[in-house]
Amino acid sequence: MSAELKVAFRLDTQLTEMMRLRVQSLQQRGQKRQEGERLLQPNEAVYRLDFAHQSLSFSHWSVRLTQPGHLTITGTSQLWTPDLTHLMTRQLLEPTGVFWRGQGGPNTPVQSYEADAHEFGERIAELAKVRKVMYFLFAFAEGCSPETVDCSITFTVDS
Repeated sequence: MSAELKVAFRLDTQLTEMMRLRVQSLQQRGQKRQEGERLLQPNEAVYRLDFAHQSLSFSHWSVRLTQPGHLTITGTSQLWTPDLTHLMTRQLLEPTGVFWRGQGGPNTPVQSYEADAHEFGERIAELAKVRKVMYFLFAFAEGCSPETVDCSITFTVDS
C-alpha cells in the first residue's frame, strides 16, 4: 500500500514582496520590463510547495474557497531561480489550475477544469523529482483572496 502525502501551498511573502518591489522600481524610474519578463500583477501572489519526497505520483487537489471567487494557479519551471533571475514568461507552465466557486452558499462545491487540473498535478509530480521547492503564481479574482483560499495537493509516495 502506498502512503499518501498532502502538501500545502504556502504563501511566500518575501518573494511576493520582492516581485512587487521590482514592479514599483520600474514604475518609479519610468522603465519597461525586460523583453519576455513576467511582472507580478496586483491580484497575484507567489506560493511555494516544499517537497520532502522526490518520487511522487499525483493523487488529487484539495481547494477550499470560503466565498465565491476564482483562483488560477500557474506553475513555474525548474529553470527559474528567483534569487538570481527575474521571472520570464517562457518559464510559466501550462496548463494552469483553474478553480472557482459560484454564488450558491457555503455548501457550493469548488469547480475546476478537471482534465487541466489533473494534467497540471501530474506535471508537478514530475517536477518534484528534480526540485525540492517549486514556485507558483496564484491569481485571485471575483472575490477570491489569499485569506479565503486553502489549497493543497495530495500525492502517493512511490516506493
